Amino acid sequence: MLTRQQVLIEDWLVEYLKLLSEHYDLSFSEIIRIGLCAQFTRMISLLYPGKKFDINEKDFLDLLLKAHSDKKLHEELHKYISKIYFEARKAVEYRMAQEKSHKNK
Repeated sequence: MLTRQQVLIEDWLVEYLKLLSEHYDLSFSEIIRIGLCAQFTRMISLLYPGKKFDINEKDFLDLLLKAHSDKKLHEELHKYISKIYFEARKAVEYRMAQEKSHKNK
């Protein structure tokens, strides 16, 4: 479920997010969600090196580049974006569980 949140973003970052949004034909909000999910998954993987998540940054970048020039790949791109959201949720839930277990000790 999506909820509306107010976030203050520097002008230079807004311009870049707009550029990405137009370039990949995705909404501004979706660009932000993808970036947050990808980076949280990456950071949690770094915090817990033994815990791996099924996101390959190179594969995603390759797909982004191909989907930009080949509109037929947009469905595949959206499937990969869903995968990023799913893996990010698993990562965040794992991290929250780890934090909760540390607090209970």
